[in-house]
Amino acid sequence: MGYNGYWVLYPVFINMDLASVRRGSGTTKPVEPDISSRQTPLKLFVDAKKKIHEIYSEVANHIKDSTAFLKGVPEDSSVTTSDQMSKMDNFGNQVRGIQEVLSRDHMKVAFFGRTSKAKSSVINAMLRDKVLPTGLGHTTDCFLVVAGSETEESYLQVDGSDAKMNVESVSHLAHALASERLQDQNTIVNIFWPKSRCHLLQNDVVLMDSPGTDVEESLDEWIDGRCLDADVFVLVSNAESTLMRTEKSFFHKVSERLSKPNIFILNNRWDASASEPEFMEAVKQQHLERNIQFLADELKVVSRQQAEDRVFFVSAKEALISRCSQLPNTPDSSNFQMAEGYQARLFEFENFERKFEETISHSAVKTKFEQHAKQGRQIVTFSQDILGEVLDSATKKRSSCIEQRKEQTDRLEYVTKQLDLLAQECKDQIRDVVEKAESRVSSAMTDEIERLHVLIDQFNEPFSSDGLVIRVYKEVRYETSKTFGVWNRTQSPFSLFRDSFEFCKGRANPNDREDVCSASRRSSMSGVFIRRDFDLNYRLDCQYLFADFKESLGFKFSLGLTAMMERFLGPSGTKAALVGFANVIPRSMPSVDESAPASSSDQDLTVAMMTGLASLTSRASMGVVVVSGVVWRAVGWRVLAVAGGIYVGLYLYERFTWTNKAKEKKFKTDFVAYATEKLQLLVNFTSSNFSHQIQQELSSTYSQLALEAGKAKDNLQRETVELEAETKKLEAVISKAKVLRNKAGWLDTELERFISGFILH
Repeated sequence: MGYNGYWVLYPVFINMDLASVRRGSGTTKPVEPDISSRQTPLKLFVDAKKKIHEIYSEVANHIKDSTAFLKGVPEDSSVTTSDQMSKMDNFGNQVRGIQEVLSRDHMKVAFFGRTSKAKSSVINAMLRDKVLPTGLGHTTDCFLVVAGSETEESYLQVDGSDAKMNVESVSHLAHALASERLQDQNTIVNIFWPKSRCHLLQNDVVLMDSPGTDVEESLDEWIDGRCLDADVFVLVSNAESTLMRTEKSFFHKVSERLSKPNIFILNNRWDASASEPEFMEAVKQQHLERNIQFLADELKVVSRQQAEDRVFFVSAKEALISRCSQLPNTPDSSNFQMAEGYQARLFEFENFERKFEETISHSAVKTKFEQHAKQGRQIVTFSQDILGEVLDSATKKRSSCIEQRKEQTDRLEYVTKQLDLLAQECKDQIRDVVEKAESRVSSAMTDEIERLHVLIDQFNEPFSSDGLVIRVYKEVRYETSKTFGVWNRTQSPFSLFRDSFEFCKGRANPNDREDVCSASRRSSMSGVFIRRDFDLNYRLDCQYLFADFKESLGFKFSLGLTAMMERFLGPSGTKAALVGFANVIPRSMPSVDESAPASSSDQDLTVAMMTGLASLTSRASMGVVVVSGVVWRAVGWRVLAVAGGIYVGLYLYERFTWTNKAKEKKFKTDFVAYATEKLQLLVNFTSSNFSHQIQQELSSTYSQLALEAGKAKDNLQRETVELEAETKKLEAVISKAKVLRNKAGWLDTELERFISGFILH
């Protein structure tokens, strides 16, 4: 470490204006270069701090966005877990804690040494102003921490108090000789000095002065409370003596607690060597060797080669006077006699500051930011993993939703087609059933009418021609009304309905239509068939249908003229013929007595009817006589007599056989003929009514089935819409998760670049 080295390392600083050096009266005033205007290595720490602040700001936003994203994902989606959200919350707390620490991080240099070794003078020289109290003897009686102030105001605060005091009060609070000094040497007095007046403070450097290590025995407490966060330690020793045991003991303790602390040794008051130039190099070499041995061999914090760059020979007083003389409004220090070789000592001090800045900057970046950068990488890596898990889960869920939606869409299309086919089949079947039912009911009623005589014959009550007995006997109508028109479920119209109903039930059976209906809907459709059986019984009210039946129990010869006419012409034709004969019978037209009472008209009508009947009888008798005469002349009287005898015999036979039994048979036969005629009129009406009843029942059942099937279709449509909405939500989750995951990857890359650019370079 010769002086030549400084000229080589710092040629830019050797730009002193020799013309400005004043020589006279044995005094010289050098021109100090402006250190604040040069590029300082401390910018590394400032840039690193700014960069990691920016990165952690992005990390904090990322964690905040990720936490909000995880909490915004619906719980029923089964995409996120409570453990993931808990981890993300913990990451947020960690990031906020790290940001808080980073905001307080600064480069801290601690000055230690025995009493009166000019520790405060060294700090004042670095601050370029007389800030800390200096003087003979034990002056600094507590810890003094000098930090930068953003304002142009300088002030101080005692640790634990927010009260701001004038910076000049430091002479009273920290000076060992002051009567108002602090009683506890472990107390910290924070001095805030304008950053604009010192480039060290501008770059977040904090300088800590301490009491002498030889006046306080609680070194362990000092180290634990004040030194563990220091980036650089400066041991200020007296060049007029060697390192003392107390100084070594202190740094041995520091080395035990910190892994390879950065230690600089300043051999202060080197200006005293100018009085003995012949021993200067020897003394310097002696101090250098012992200092190197202490750093490399005893503490083992650096190698011997590195230790050479950690030992400096300076004069803090000369540096302070030189720098203060350049400040405006500063008393002239020209009365101070600079010792020979002061320029080399000034540049040695400059060299110390340069090495100190390089070391503290690299050390602070490593100690302050390396762990935070690595922890930040862990946080964003874990965050990236969590977001990757969410992304994978959401992607799988989305694929499942898309597949389910496709299945539901296909199923909906299939169900729609099946329902259309089923509707057409049921309508065709109902139409066919209605047509067949009408035909079969008509046929069944015809069969019932044909077996009406069987029902009548089953009535075996005693019969008499007496009017009262006949009225009782007419109860056969009520018996008939109870049995006629009642069909059971085994007969053809009802079996047709049953078969058709079973067909519709089978075609729409929900248990066989799993492709159409869900389980709940199949249960609802089953309820359509689990209902009261359709009552297909049909009853004709014969009591009123046969109410106008009039019995005819008078004797009528079967070969009589009227009977013959009824046999050949029918009842209606006979009636018409008889009416026609009556119209041609001449009647006398009696004169009308206008004075006769009106009540005689009924009597005249009766007389006219009797006259007509007598005329008809006489004409019939005349006809018989005429016919008999014609036959007698044609075949003879014997044949005529035989025929007449047979005719009379037949008449007598029928007349004598006209008993109550014959009357009963005649009564039943007439009733059957009458009932048959009446019932034939109801066949078409009844069959149509019956088929309409079946059509209504089947249509009602079909409508209920169609309604349930429609609900099943609506459910499929609703489920499809829900799956579509769920898919869109998952797509939004996937998109957001990708963005956040990619940002986590970018932050990891930024932190990796920070480590390689600021810590490993």
